[in-house]
Amino acid sequence: MRYVDVNSLEPGQILGRSIFSNNGTVLLAEDVQLTVYMINTLKRVGVTMVYIKDPLYDDVELEQVVSDETKRAVINKMIETFEAIKSGKEFHTKSLSTTIDRLLEELFLNKEILVQLTDIRTHDNQQFIHALNVCVMAVLIGMNLGYQPQQLKELAMGALLHDVGKVGLPIDVREDPESREHHTWRGFEFIKNKHEFSLMSAHIALQHHEHVDGTGIPRQLTGDQIHPYAKIVSVANVFDNLTAGDSSNKPVMPHEACERLMAMAGNVLDYECVVEFLKVVSVYPTGITVQLSTKEIGVIVGQHRGLPSRPIVRVIEADKTADHIEVKEIDLAKHPTIFIERVLT
Repeated sequence: MRYVDVNSLEPGQILGRSIFSNNGTVLLAEDVQLTVYMINTLKRVGVTMVYIKDPLYDDVELEQVVSDETKRAVINKMIETFEAIKSGKEFHTKSLSTTIDRLLEELFLNKEILVQLTDIRTHDNQQFIHALNVCVMAVLIGMNLGYQPQQLKELAMGALLHDVGKVGLPIDVREDPESREHHTWRGFEFIKNKHEFSLMSAHIALQHHEHVDGTGIPRQLTGDQIHPYAKIVSVANVFDNLTAGDSSNKPVMPHEACERLMAMAGNVLDYECVVEFLKVVSVYPTGITVQLSTKEIGVIVGQHRGLPSRPIVRVIEADKTADHIEVKEIDLAKHPTIFIERVLT
């Protein structure tokens, strides 16, 4: 499979991974042949990147730290939770906790796999994909830092609900840092009042926009005043927001987002958390097309845990003197003088 920008899609190409709505129903199924209408629909609903099938990369498998089934279970539970909050009803904290336990089990089993944020986002599912991504990245950072199971559970719960304070409020109210209705305060109060949840999880909602240099919101906390969980979630939150984009900012590729995080380390973001984050995320997602410093163009086909910026690249060239193609794979971990110059989407 190849991972491509939706603007480069052409009719007749075959979809490589299914695209789901926020409730788990299939919008477009894997193996469907794309039409002009389908491509335009993908653009209209906010999809920016998709996987397509390519005979030259049929053997390329996308390793995932969390299965699609578990992702849909978590998202469905979040939908139930958010709908209950909007309507003022109680929700089942125990079932949410059980779903998080399932997520943690998979993350523990797959912790050696790099995170690749390649789930297809739409306008409808973006808030849920964002929460899930932040949760997954935060837990893997916590594992790297040696957190115990109970700490990881608290971290996961707070990360998944870090934006719960936004539910049911207009943007101008929930984003006013001078108001106690700001989503950080509101999320803190919501989680704190659920006795089944840890108070530590509530501090994630309150502090995930604080900066270590004291320029954050809502309380301008500095350094050690910020809870370690919130420092972790802050890094994951910034990264996912950068790669997702919003109404005023276009999404950036993971390698660009990583560069921005490194620039923020030590002032906006906690330095140690950024260092550990860079060990768990894929800088160049599998399936993306890149140009190497050798000027060769290839597709990322493999990853290295611990060396996320040195993936394996497959270069395919047509032999001009014969009716066949030449295929070679360049493992950048074994070729330190070759670099990725740019991503071609």
